[in-house]
Amino acid sequence: MKKLEICILAAGKGSRMRSEKPKVLHEIGGRPMLNYLIDLAGSLQAHRTHVVIGNGADSVKAAFPDIDINWVLQTEQKGTGHAVQQVMPHVDPDARLLILLGDAPLVSLETVNALISTKSELSVLTVCQPDPTNYGRIIRSDDGQIAAIVEERDATPEQRQISEINTGVMCADAESLRQWIQALTTDNDQGEYILTDIVALARKSDMSVLPVMSGNSQEVQGINTLSQLASAERYFQRSMAEQLMDQGVRIVDPMRFDLRGSLAVGTDVTLDINCVIEGSVSLGDRVRIDPNVVLKDCVIGDNVHIKANTVIDGAVIGNDCQVGPFARLRPGTELRQNALIGNFVEVKKSVIGEGSKASHLTYLGDATLGDGVNIGAGTITCNYDGVNKFQTTIGDGAFIGSNTSLVAPVTVGKQATTGAGSTITKDVSDKGLALGRARQTEISNWKDKR
Repeated sequence: MKKLEICILAAGKGSRMRSEKPKVLHEIGGRPMLNYLIDLAGSLQAHRTHVVIGNGADSVKAAFPDIDINWVLQTEQKGTGHAVQQVMPHVDPDARLLILLGDAPLVSLETVNALISTKSELSVLTVCQPDPTNYGRIIRSDDGQIAAIVEERDATPEQRQISEINTGVMCADAESLRQWIQALTTDNDQGEYILTDIVALARKSDMSVLPVMSGNSQEVQGINTLSQLASAERYFQRSMAEQLMDQGVRIVDPMRFDLRGSLAVGTDVTLDINCVIEGSVSLGDRVRIDPNVVLKDCVIGDNVHIKANTVIDGAVIGNDCQVGPFARLRPGTELRQNALIGNFVEVKKSVIGEGSKASHLTYLGDATLGDGVNIGAGTITCNYDGVNKFQTTIGDGAFIGSNTSLVAPVTVGKQATTGAGSTITKDVSDKGLALGRARQTEISNWKDKR
C-alpha cells in the first residue's frame, strides 16, 4: 500500500470575507479552519503534510508554530492547479496524494477514508447539492466514471440540471498527478491553471477517474463569505451537540449551544440554552448549567448547579456547590465541597472552604477562606495597593459582616466576627469581634439648603 501524503490548499485571500485576516485563520468552534484539516491529516497518519500558503503566509505559519508541516509558498495566485504545481517537487513519486481545501474544513474522517481507499488513479469527492448553481457539474460516463467536470459557465441547460457537483477534494497517485499538472495550461477564461482540468487529462490517458459521493453536503461546503462561515459554525455546533446528547447530556436546545474547545462530561448533565464552552472543560455527574453561562478551562464536580449568566474561567469547583446567578469566577479560584457563591460575586485566585458562602455583592481576591465562613453582602478584600497583591486569610467559622473592607495583608481568626460596615486593617484573633467604624454623629434640627 502506498504511503499517503496530504496537500492542503490554503493560499486564498478570501476577499469576499472583507477581512484582513487570512481566510483559513477564521474560526469555527473557536479554532482556525486550517486546524481541522491539520488534525485530519494527523488522524490519517499522513507520511507528510504540505500546506500551500500565499496571502498572509507569515500569519498562517505563526498560528501553528509547533506542528510538523511543510509550508509551500505560492508567491503568485495563478489558480488551484498552479498551487499544486508548487507542492509536487516535495512529494514522493511513489506516494498517493490527498488534496484538501483550506476553506472546506469540516470534511469527515469517514468520508476521506472512503476517498483514499478507492482503487483508482484519480478519485474525486462529489456531493449532490440541492442548489448546484456556480458549482462544477459531474458528468458521468456509462460505466459510472467521471467523464468530465463542467463549470457553470460552460454547461448546457441539460448539464445545469445535474445536482452532483465537484467538491475540489481529490486523491491521486503522485506520479500520474505530476504528469497531469505539468500538462495544464492557462487557456481558459480565468487565465489560470485549473486543477479540475486534470480529469480530462486522465481520461485522455485512459486512466480511471472515480467519483466518491459524500452523503452530507454541509461537511464539504466551501466557505467564502461570513454568511457561509456562520452556516458552517452552526452545522459544526449541531454536530457537537448531537455527539454530547449521544453520551447522555441533556442539551435543552441544540441550536443554542456553542462548544469552542473540549468538553468531558459525567452522567445526567443538563445544559440550558446559550451555554458557551471554551478551552478544556470537565463536568461531573448531575451537573446543571442554567442559561447564558460561559465555562472556560474549568473543572466542575458532581451535583453542582451553575445558575444563569455566570462566567467561570480557570476555576476548580468541588462537589455540591452552587454558583450564581450573575457570578464571575476568575483563574486560580477553588471552591471546596458545598461552597456557595451567589449573585454579583466575583472571586479571583482564592480558595473558598467547605460549606463557606458569599451570597451576594462581594469581591474576593487573593483570599483563603476556611470551612463554614459566611461573607456578608458588600464585602471586599482590598488586595492591591497599586503595585503588589496581598493575601487575606479567614479562619473556619468566621462571620464577616456586610459591607466589610478587609485591607490585605490581614488575617481574621477562626469563629471571629467583623461588624457590618467595618474596615479591617489589623489581624483579628480567634473568636474576636472587630469593629472599624467611624463614630456616628447627629445634629438635631438640621436645616439644609433645601
